[in-house]
This record gives sequence, C-alpha cells and structure tokens, in this order.
Amino acid sequence: MTESVAGALQRLPEDQLDRFLRALADLAEAEPDPRRREFLESFPGACGLVDDED
Repeated sequence: MTESVAGALQRLPEDQLDRFLRALADLAEAEPDPRRREFLESFPGACGLVDDED
C-alpha cells in the first residue's frame, strides 16, 4: 500500500507536490508526539519525494 501511495505522490505536478510537502512540514512542526513528528519528517525521503539527506 505504501508503494502505491508513494507512486501516486511521485506523479503529482510539481506545484501540488510542493504544497503537499509544505503541509507535511507544517504538520510535523505542530506534532507534539516525537514518534509521529519523526514519521512526518521522514515520510518524504522514505517515499522518494525528496533526496534523503541522511
């Protein structure tokens, strides 16, 4: 299922992907639970939406 979601997100037009990534970053910033925040922060790299900086 994750691969399917990642594939759909990778096909988004660049402007929509940028909006999605900004929304995800905003959610991560506001997330009080460290585990959820870490998931939100790592999601784009794990799905191949951005270069993983680690």
